[in-house]
Amino acid sequence: MTEAFGDAEKRFDQWREGYIEKATQSGISQETLDRAMPYLVLDPSIHEQQCNQSEFALNISQYLDRVVTLDRVSKGRATFRNQRQILNEIAEAYHVDPQVILAIWGVETDYGRVRGAHSVLTALGNLAHNGHRAEFFETELTTALSIIDGGHVDADAMLGSWAGAMGHGQFMPSSFLNFAVDHDHDGKSDIWSKDPTDGLASIANYLARHDWHESQPWGIEARLADGFDFTLTGPEHRLSISDLNGMGVRTMEGTALPDYGDASVLCPSGATGPAFVVNHNFHVILTYNRAEAYGIAVGYLSDRLAGSRAKITPCPEGLPPLTRGQMAQLQLRLTAAGYDTQGADGFTGPNTRMALRAYQNDIGLIPDGFATLALLNGLAPSA
Repeated sequence: MTEAFGDAEKRFDQWREGYIEKATQSGISQETLDRAMPYLVLDPSIHEQQCNQSEFALNISQYLDRVVTLDRVSKGRATFRNQRQILNEIAEAYHVDPQVILAIWGVETDYGRVRGAHSVLTALGNLAHNGHRAEFFETELTTALSIIDGGHVDADAMLGSWAGAMGHGQFMPSSFLNFAVDHDHDGKSDIWSKDPTDGLASIANYLARHDWHESQPWGIEARLADGFDFTLTGPEHRLSISDLNGMGVRTMEGTALPDYGDASVLCPSGATGPAFVVNHNFHVILTYNRAEAYGIAVGYLSDRLAGSRAKITPCPEGLPPLTRGQMAQLQLRLTAAGYDTQGADGFTGPNTRMALRAYQNDIGLIPDGFATLALLNGLAPSA
């Protein structure tokens, strides 16, 4: 054991001691805490994985190439044939399209193949101790303990991802309590077992409870007119289809946009990458995972599973996004230069996009809010 690891372990032990007291005050039984203790241990790899999430480290073409592969499309179509009866039954019960249920299952766990082998308690404990959104993960840890306390699953069987997401739909503990269902009526909402029935129904229930609009598309790739106002891009901006059509936004075939209500324009890799017009259902997918790339991947995969052969326009060569560490530096430098990003967490949210667009506009660039290494290097290091 290195000295650095030993020091980190001591800090973790101190955190755990304080946390156990809070968990007890929250009503977690001593029996459950005793069962959990072997899993509340330091694992430095958890924090490392949080810093290297692929949704944020790749441009949209690279991400789609990794997530929506020909193998995943082929496997998904075969899985739909094999699971057609249960998927159609679930789709009818929850009024959610079967392809999107299948797409989330495919992106999250490769159709149940990779449900995660981490102890959820270990993952959440490490993220609660020393990670981005530590308070959130501590609350999720307490919820996980309450799930064990309620007899839903044993501590040793509560397995999932490095981020604490569990089962076929990769539910966080709070999502399990709020949205998991016992579709097969065996008395348990079992999202962990090999049988995916409850897991798939739970995904559908989640989407339905977030107001999924059945038989409506998530969005499409679109063409933007010359001179398009890129300050209007991002999921935080919702525009009427008539306004977008009036701005010259068109389908890839050059026709007017279909009207499914207000929509957002996304340019996840900036003005030179592909553009998307996304509808209500895309915003529902974002409640599942807030990364725009994730939402596009799920939507695109669902289209491919439904038989679409359309391909997304690739990004130009040499268009890598910043790493999380570089993004944090950019946020610090923008704020120091008078463009306040409201924090430096390494993630690109609405505040960072707004600050970056203001800076791009002031130096004569297209204000697309896409962070590049050239932009980072053009800003003086923060004091």
